[in-house]
Amino acid sequence: MDEPPGNGPRVETVPDGDDRARLVCPDCGYIAYENPKIVTGAVCTWDGKILFCKRAIEPRKGYWTIPAGFLEMGESTAEGAAREVWEEARAKIAITGLIGIYEITRISQIYVVHRAEMTEPAFAPGPESEDVALFAYEDIPWQDIAFPSIRWSFEQYRENTAPAIHCHRD
Repeated sequence: MDEPPGNGPRVETVPDGDDRARLVCPDCGYIAYENPKIVTGAVCTWDGKILFCKRAIEPRKGYWTIPAGFLEMGESTAEGAAREVWEEARAKIAITGLIGIYEITRISQIYVVHRAEMTEPAFAPGPESEDVALFAYEDIPWQDIAFPSIRWSFEQYRENTAPAIHCHRD
């Protein structure tokens, strides 16, 4: 996006036709909208086991999660999930469905979690992962799971139902 002329948005006001305060440039009228971040990822399986990454970065460094991260501009959520799986676990996948959407309003994030199958058994830690492993469901280290959204993803995955939407407001 192009930089607005002048010094850019710097006055907080409610623009005409809006109902929320926004940063507005008094010189050109440019409005800086802040919107939720979209996180996308996948519950990936190989031979009945689930792919996990041990985080090498904060937040929750050293805890296990599914491969996931922020959606990039111009990507679909499925494309972003496949990219994140490659970046974090060096695994190739085929997206097979949508598990659900997890809305975390207190941090303005929306998680879109896909169901996927690894297309080959190869995987390795990427730059954001300390370790990568396949776990049978009964062997998942629940006490070391990084985020509540991951638990929710597995509940939905195990139920194998239609995609779900969950809103977490804490």
